[in-house]
Amino acid sequence: MLQALKNLWFRDPSETPVYINDIAVRIRAGMLLFIPLYMALTLWDAIYGTHWIVDGNSIVDTYETDWDGHTIYSAQVIKRTWEYTTQTWVLFYALFEMLASMFVFTSHLSPTILIASLLAQRQAPVWKPLVPKRFAWSIGASFIIVCLVFFNPVPVAEFVNRIAGSAVLPETETFMPYWIPLVLVWVCLGFMWLEAILGFCVGCKVHALLVKLGVLKEACEACNNIDWEAIQRRHQARQN
Repeated sequence: MLQALKNLWFRDPSETPVYINDIAVRIRAGMLLFIPLYMALTLWDAIYGTHWIVDGNSIVDTYETDWDGHTIYSAQVIKRTWEYTTQTWVLFYALFEMLASMFVFTSHLSPTILIASLLAQRQAPVWKPLVPKRFAWSIGASFIIVCLVFFNPVPVAEFVNRIAGSAVLPETETFMPYWIPLVLVWVCLGFMWLEAILGFCVGCKVHALLVKLGVLKEACEACNNIDWEAIQRRHQARQN
């Protein structure tokens, strides 16, 4: 327990490259799984679950007809509106968790990393490099930022317009299509479920692919820690 409190899920915080316990990562993913699930249900209800409600006592005959001869009535109709303060704070916490886990020092600020590290002490550790996980968490952080923008269109529009010095974004309506955060939150839920239940890190696979393609030149366990200097030396040797 003392070792977990000191090193958290790191094999050795001072080593390079840094390795983390994948068992703890999966436990933490399961703990955080409720956040995308909560956001997915919130978005689904907000987009598809609200309907107009007619107050029957307010229906009044206008004594007018439309072009088809239908009688026109006036009535008071209401529709539930969402206030996203709670969702915004939940998203800010999720963003904090994603960013905090990317670095050794900030990991000590995350309560879920501490709890997951303590729970993982009961099993033999499975050490994986931090870099691919960091890439995966950066994808999650970008998804969260998009959802924050969707839930807070007015503050975001005001900030962007203030920086741009002109009305770039509308400040009275949502400028982002609802399907964007709806798709992203379900994708995020699927990614976290795969990590927590199956131990399959989609972000790590994407990182490995980018390393193989040469987009990222970083050590990658999944691609056998490509030695770019050795590849360059062999390439120069062939040219000579």
